[in-house]
Amino acid sequence: MSDDDQWFYEISTGKVTRGKQGSVLDRMGPYPDEATARRALEIARERNEAADAADDED
Repeated sequence: MSDDDQWFYEISTGKVTRGKQGSVLDRMGPYPDEATARRALEIARERNEAADAADDED
């Protein structure tokens, strides 16, 4: 799947786009579909919490 067919989340605006748009520093993704891209911040939060928990176990 090319980047043009994948979805991205623009951090500064909350906009979800298909294909790379805007600055790489302001973009999260790629995601396989629009619904997943809309959850970008939630997914990042879940991953950070899991990583923090793993660090605490060490």
